[in-house]
Amino acid sequence: MSSRTRPTKPTHVFDRSVEWDALDAFVSRPLPHAMLGIVSGRRRMGKTYLLRALVEQQGGFYFGATAATEVESLRQFAAALADHVGSPVPFSFATWDDAISYLFGLASPRSSQAPLLVVIDEFPYLAKTAPELPSIIQREVDRFQVEQSRMRLLLCGSAMSVMGGLLASTAPLRGRAQLELVVRPFGYRAAAEFWGVADDPALAARLHAVVGGTPAYRRQFLADDVPAGLEEFDDWICRTVLSPFSPLFREARYLLAEEADIRDTALYHSVLAAVAQGNSTRGGIAGYIGRKSVDISHPLHVLEDSHLLAREADVFRAGKSQYRITEPLINFYEAVMRPAWARLESGQAREVWAQSAERFAAQVAGPHFETVCREYILGPGRALLRSSLGEVGGGVVTDPVARRQTQIDVAVVEPGSGGSKQAVHLLGEAKWGTVMGLSHLERLARAREVLTARGMDTSRCQLACFSAAGFSDSLRREMSRGAQDEDGVLLLGLDELYGGAFPARLH
Repeated sequence: MSSRTRPTKPTHVFDRSVEWDALDAFVSRPLPHAMLGIVSGRRRMGKTYLLRALVEQQGGFYFGATAATEVESLRQFAAALADHVGSPVPFSFATWDDAISYLFGLASPRSSQAPLLVVIDEFPYLAKTAPELPSIIQREVDRFQVEQSRMRLLLCGSAMSVMGGLLASTAPLRGRAQLELVVRPFGYRAAAEFWGVADDPALAARLHAVVGGTPAYRRQFLADDVPAGLEEFDDWICRTVLSPFSPLFREARYLLAEEADIRDTALYHSVLAAVAQGNSTRGGIAGYIGRKSVDISHPLHVLEDSHLLAREADVFRAGKSQYRITEPLINFYEAVMRPAWARLESGQAREVWAQSAERFAAQVAGPHFETVCREYILGPGRALLRSSLGEVGGGVVTDPVARRQTQIDVAVVEPGSGGSKQAVHLLGEAKWGTVMGLSHLERLARAREVLTARGMDTSRCQLACFSAAGFSDSLRREMSRGAQDEDGVLLLGLDELYGGAFPARLH
């Protein structure tokens, strides 16, 4: 396909330029053989919206599966396919084998040289009632890797564990896909633009800590109900997320229930609650819910496969890791809503919210702010580093002299290779509700000394203070005097994280 005929992203599709370009490149690649792509992502991310826009521009075939029996699903597919080709009568396929064979036959190069885009959305619904479908598709893809075909087939789904399994291990489609795209939530900056609050970082940070970057929550769920300013945030959260009449009220429960591999939802909610309460290690989670560590291996793996839980390695301690809830609304539910569920159902949103300030700060906004700070360093904050990026994460530095541990919320570490030592490029601490002062800077400086004594290269290591509440006068005075730290110290507040003025730096 020539460049002049390649579709541009429609203006009504917000952000998603990277995803659009990947899909466009997949469809437009001038190969004379069939190509397969897998598109996944949790519900409400806008996958269908994105793929429909692509199909509309390409003139392809879109089929959205529903929860139905195999016979009904096959009938729906046949009717949609007949409508696409302009048949005056519905098609009738005896089996999915017949249906998929006919579908690939439409991509014969005899009639046209342009690629034929086919999107089968919510594919897990079909695979559940017709488990032979992946094998049938594999057979056709293999066949048209030898014979010529214009087929560009995209299988899409929201059940993350199912979609991930399509290309795993001995699965029939393993090694057949030329595209594996995960549609993720908007980043915190894009989410602020989407909600129209980019000019109010304090409000944007609180909104993102509750609803994250899920696009459906603003328009489909809340009909564009957006707080006008920070002073309206409390009223907004009481009339939306905490109101039993709002679609968001039970959304966290639905997100868990929709995952195909989750059976005992009570156990999974307990695991998530343990993490939300600050028990982020495997042993801590097991102790919180009263199980042995070995007994929670399966639910932890399922939650990871579902992209609801992430295991993050400690960058300073090999073999150590912590778990983090990836969906802000679920974390908010487990920390704030679930403990007061009966009261919220009876309409006591204002009372519950008024009593949740400390819990919200400690268990929701605080941990979320640390994640946002790491995202900043991975994105626009890369320009602040005086070296290559390396691995961005967090960890614990153990001081054997002082016999204490220092939690590093944001770290950039580059693994050693050959004869070079492991290098630390950034050590940062993030505070949501605390005004940061000299003591925080001194703690980071001591951690750097400890890592130097351990043989790590800290010659280019910068120190960074991230705070949503600001910085003390004493710390700012230290900054203004300058020249006390040749490697530089960064002060990063919400204005800097959301794209405001360049951060203050001590040279």
